[in-house]
Amino acid sequence: MPDESPVLPSETLRRAPKVLLHDHLDGGLRPATVAELADETGYDGLPTSDPAELGAWFRRAADSGSLVSYLETFAHTCGVMQTEDALVRVAAEAVEDLAADGVVYAEVRYAPELFVERGLSLDAVVEAVQAGFTEGTRRVAANGGSIRVGTLLCAMRQHARALEIADLAVRYRDAGVAGFDIAGPEDGFPPTRNLDAFEYLRQNNAHFTIHAGEAFGLPSIWEAIQHCGAERLGHGVRIAEDIKTDADGTVHLGRLAAYVRDRRIPLEICPTSNVQTGTVRSIAEHPIGLLTKLRFRVTVNTDNRLMSGCTMTSEFAALHETFGYGLDDFRWFTINAMKSAFIDFDARIRLIDDVIKPGYAALA
Repeated sequence: MPDESPVLPSETLRRAPKVLLHDHLDGGLRPATVAELADETGYDGLPTSDPAELGAWFRRAADSGSLVSYLETFAHTCGVMQTEDALVRVAAEAVEDLAADGVVYAEVRYAPELFVERGLSLDAVVEAVQAGFTEGTRRVAANGGSIRVGTLLCAMRQHARALEIADLAVRYRDAGVAGFDIAGPEDGFPPTRNLDAFEYLRQNNAHFTIHAGEAFGLPSIWEAIQHCGAERLGHGVRIAEDIKTDADGTVHLGRLAAYVRDRRIPLEICPTSNVQTGTVRSIAEHPIGLLTKLRFRVTVNTDNRLMSGCTMTSEFAALHETFGYGLDDFRWFTINAMKSAFIDFDARIRLIDDVIKPGYAALA
């Protein structure tokens, strides 16, 4: 249940150690970077070149209530990320921005196939992004900070390159790639279209999550888990449709919801994004309150920081204001996420014991 905590200042929430599992590289650019890269690369599709106006435009365009419309905003960010230099810059800045927001571990995802329009190979895309993450981590350390970043490579579910991207994830897993995902429109493109990729990943002992239970409901979640073997659910928020509450407050979990909770399958919940895409109507009505109360493996994430105009700090602040969550709750969300990360067990334990727990203790 939520803490009976006093109002937490934004700076306290910013300083709290955070773990981010669901953040899209092409959804987190700085507006000024989008404008500058458009000028440098000759991309002429932007609605405005003024950074402040551009940032506001992205947020307005994303507030459509439709996942399909929401995804259309990525044409512009992907449009300016078609060179190695652009990819390095965007990746390095993402690391800096996350560290400034108090994130100590992040898994940042992107679809390499979206950045080959100007002739880059898939390998060149991955190597450029990894170089950017390395540079960003170096800059953070030079300023006295610390952050670890893992990469998730996405395949677009409406295309036919999942096996190719899965192979890429396996080949680069010793170079910072932590796992695999499928993204894009759920409705009409079930995860079972990519069974060969998931079988390949399992055979190679590789980690993967699946976008499921956002725009499409329980069948998407069921397929992701039972047919494909997903270790985590990207969003997964519509698992709440398998939970019924009686008038007297008695809660009944359906078979699928009970399985997800019993198996501790992590939910990569992105509250602000879920409202923007019409998955839920408001933060106040977001199932994260019920799922947290029932102790599902809930994690809090940003999804797309540019489109949603959000940070991990602002997501925590919204949950604090709406549900009364305090530092103990945010510590619980953070440890949930760290336990669910796609890095080795020893590294997860070190971050929990040496960074996360002491960091929250210092704020108490």
